[in-house]
Amino acid sequence: MVCPAVEVKVELTLLEKDKEADVMSPNGKASPFSDCRPNGALGHSSDEDAAAAPLRLYKPRDYVEASVCHVKDMENGQMREVDLGSGRALLIKEHGDFSAIGHKCPHYGAPLVKGVLSKGHVRCPWHGACFNIATGDIEDFPGLDSLPTFQVRVEKDKVIIRANKQDLQSQKRSKAMARCSAVINSSTGFSHILIVGSGPAGLVCAETLRQEGFTDRIVMCTMDKYPPYDRPKLSKSLESTAEQLQLRSIDFLQAHDIELLTEKEAVAVDVKTKAVTFQDGSRMEYRKLFIATGSKPKPMNYKGQDVRNVFHLRTPEDANNVARLANNKNAVIVGTSFVGMEVAAALTDKAHSVSIIGIEAVPFRKALGEKVGKAIMKLFETNRVKFYMLNEVSEMVGHHGQLKEVVLKSGKVLRADVCIIGTGSGPATGFLKQSGVHVDSKGFVPVNKTMQTNVDGVYAGGDIVTFPFPGRSNKKVNIPHWQMAHVHGRVAALGMMGRPTEIKTVPYFWSAMFGKSLRYAGYGEGFDDVVIQGDVDELKFVAFYTRSEEVVAVASMNYDPIVSRVAEVLGSGKTIRKRDVETGDMSWLIDKGSQ
Repeated sequence: MVCPAVEVKVELTLLEKDKEADVMSPNGKASPFSDCRPNGALGHSSDEDAAAAPLRLYKPRDYVEASVCHVKDMENGQMREVDLGSGRALLIKEHGDFSAIGHKCPHYGAPLVKGVLSKGHVRCPWHGACFNIATGDIEDFPGLDSLPTFQVRVEKDKVIIRANKQDLQSQKRSKAMARCSAVINSSTGFSHILIVGSGPAGLVCAETLRQEGFTDRIVMCTMDKYPPYDRPKLSKSLESTAEQLQLRSIDFLQAHDIELLTEKEAVAVDVKTKAVTFQDGSRMEYRKLFIATGSKPKPMNYKGQDVRNVFHLRTPEDANNVARLANNKNAVIVGTSFVGMEVAAALTDKAHSVSIIGIEAVPFRKALGEKVGKAIMKLFETNRVKFYMLNEVSEMVGHHGQLKEVVLKSGKVLRADVCIIGTGSGPATGFLKQSGVHVDSKGFVPVNKTMQTNVDGVYAGGDIVTFPFPGRSNKKVNIPHWQMAHVHGRVAALGMMGRPTEIKTVPYFWSAMFGKSLRYAGYGEGFDDVVIQGDVDELKFVAFYTRSEEVVAVASMNYDPIVSRVAEVLGSGKTIRKRDVETGDMSWLIDKGSQ
């Protein structure tokens, strides 16, 4: 039987369809990033240990087989989504060879057929994750799981795919992981590797260690009360519970011998005795330490600090409370950070009124430039959000202790039942004072290219670090992106195992507001010009950020998959000149990606 194959040419198109299932789509309880090579014997485990992952035994009826196209139907460098009856697969032809993998990105479910195929991997059109087309392994982030692979053969010029039905349904795969072979009493105050923080950096670090064959104890501690969850969704989907946002369940972590200690805040580190002290007075010694405590809100000075219903968005409870209190009431957002603006957008269909107070004249001007910032501001105003720019908060006024008014320094008084402060954040590194770990004047921890601090055996990653970034001649930079934290976790884990690897990634960031997504790739700090193609006012554009005649970053709305295409070019080490993007001719971006 020949199943219909839907051909989608990979071209630069303006997409109205696929209208952002990525804005809200459930995370599918992703799995930390997965490479499917066997774990191997990395100084800690034998080949037998690595092979000890349970093998799934299937019967023939667990498989489906279908002829999906003629061998000449596809050109090199082409991708096609094909229907096998029990599910869909992504069929790829590169260098004359066919391969088939899962068709949805395991991160948020993006259709990979609309992504970018290049040099043996496919890059997600939404958030830039990369997957090896031969193994299905995740090679760049965000997301935690890899893709299933399917058998492909050619018979009588017909391309036939044989696939496991379960893999077709799940569309994702966790990499095999080693187990802990050390005999450990869980009350023992020692861990071979101690991870402080359970965000993407900490989680990916723990899983990479197990994937790469580490068989000693791993303890991950967090001040959060939940297992790792998808924090970027808090500001976009305010009513989501911790369980809905969960990246890994307790059961998953236990199955892979990753011990999680919740509500366990580190208050001191002593690198001489190799010990971390916690707020509850307990202490844990380590052989190697990974610090990934993330950001904390910057304090804001105003009168009325004790007034209730004023929130920093830190936890699922904060988000849930904001959504509940804003229902048919007046919401005020202080600050035009991405988090603040996303919360404002999420509240417009719930609240009676939404007001934003900003210290700048235009939101996002520093990150995205004046034109893009103004266009996004207009989008908010169209959705009845009121801006009070070039302003600051003087006082929060309460009635019976609950917020009733926000007073601005200009004298303007805003009615307010709930207030969200989104004025930015700084590194949560106060506990490292007198630790021996070097912290700079801004609170960041400088690390080398393997994510190691100035102290041997102590690593750090995520929002708290400055690290040598290849895209800026290894200048030390801070890039507090969700995606970058994943990369740091992987690099640190490999460094701990004596397999130093360098950061090879293009920073990728996204935001979602009113069902529209903004994509951003590169490192645009210090850009001196913006070249815009498309129509900014219609929010169908691509903006190239240049520095000294060179493109250093790109942002787009409704122009997929151009940001992933540019990320692919930047990631290959090529330089994109300003003159290349000023002409409006994008043909240099739309090659078949198969050289």
